[in-house]
Amino acid sequence: MNKLKIPQNHSGISKTLRLPENIVDDIQHLANFKNLSFNRTVISLLQFSLSNLDEQDRIYLNKLREE
Repeated sequence: MNKLKIPQNHSGISKTLRLPENIVDDIQHLANFKNLSFNRTVISLLQFSLSNLDEQDRIYLNKLREE
């Protein structure tokens, strides 16, 4: 007989954001179009943004990570 195994929580951190309604609508429409969850879409957008930072901002962020 198979036993129920509850997976460990992922390493995500819960945050509450207050976003303008038009941004939420756009993200939700994009998520629906791509058949993704709202959360996964936000994560993808944030990862892209962090990967494409202005050079000065990237240097600053890298310095903070080293501390």
